[in-house]
Amino acid sequence: MRTRSTVASLAIALALVAVAGSASATDTPSPASPPPAVSTNPIANFFAQRTHWQCVQFARLFSGIQLFGDARTWWSEAVGKYGRGFTPQMGSVLVFKPHGSMRRGHVAVVSQVLTDRIIQVTHANWSPIDGHRGKVEKDVTVVDVSHAGDWSQVKVFYHPTGDLGTTVYPTFGFIYKAAQAADEAGRRISAAVGLSPDEQ
Repeated sequence: MRTRSTVASLAIALALVAVAGSASATDTPSPASPPPAVSTNPIANFFAQRTHWQCVQFARLFSGIQLFGDARTWWSEAVGKYGRGFTPQMGSVLVFKPHGSMRRGHVAVVSQVLTDRIIQVTHANWSPIDGHRGKVEKDVTVVDVSHAGDWSQVKVFYHPTGDLGTTVYPTFGFIYKAAQAADEAGRRISAAVGLSPDEQ
């Protein structure tokens, strides 16, 4: 009788040791385990590794619109390649005219359309952040302040002040990723109502 009791006690003790061992193995990672990956998104990793972006480099990569040269040339370079217009669309590129010290212009990718006169853009090399330029800023507010509501003049959120700021920036308009057919259709409509190419 005592032998059976001893065997049963021993079996229970061995079972408890096995459970405790499996729990500790689960709770404590093995030293040989590889560290978790930072991100499975290669684009996110690429952005994180870059410390300085020019606006045109970032806009080209982020939007997929393959235009080159200074930002101020994008509006004319888009003719025959991409549609252009004055209504914001997600994924389109807002092209800024040269203004003040911004002699080469600027380009920003529309990330959200909030209202007919408020959008958000994702762009690079605008605000100094942590004392450095060349940073990417996501979902930055841009407001149309033009009298005609045609996005020809805008104010842009400025990180150091945490506000839109006082500067009004002139723009050319938006470049759309759609092919040139959209631009040509707009030209035909404009010609039908008597608008010159400069007024489109």
